[in-house]
Amino acid sequence: MAITLDTFTLPDGLRWTDEFAWSPTAQQTGYLVAGALLVEESVKQAGRPITLVGGQAWAWMQRAEVEALHAALSAADARFTLSLHDGRQFTVIPRQDGDGPLIARALPVVRDSGPADPVASSQYIIERIRLLEVA
Repeated sequence: MAITLDTFTLPDGLRWTDEFAWSPTAQQTGYLVAGALLVEESVKQAGRPITLVGGQAWAWMQRAEVEALHAALSAADARFTLSLHDGRQFTVIPRQDGDGPLIARALPVVRDSGPADPVASSQYIIERIRLLEVA
């Protein structure tokens, strides 16, 4: 089963790197004036980061596909259904903080620096797709 982001079929070489680096529990601690520890906890309703990382030659897309994906991820109020290899589905939005939601680099042509003006068939390695799960 392929990874899809709505109508986009993403490369099979992507993997979810921060799947277990997030806790569904929000916790705040502090001390009362008397010195007792105060702990408040609740279940987070949304906000789980989903970072799909590729960076290898098997995680590539054509330039035209990368341009279309970039445009979709850059749109205001973008919301997608992400379907993973194992059938799990998540409603996600692009993470617009930091480097942005999509990082891709041109796949070099052997013994060539690549065309000066890449064409739609040029290949790009998907380094990272940064998403955020919403309720």
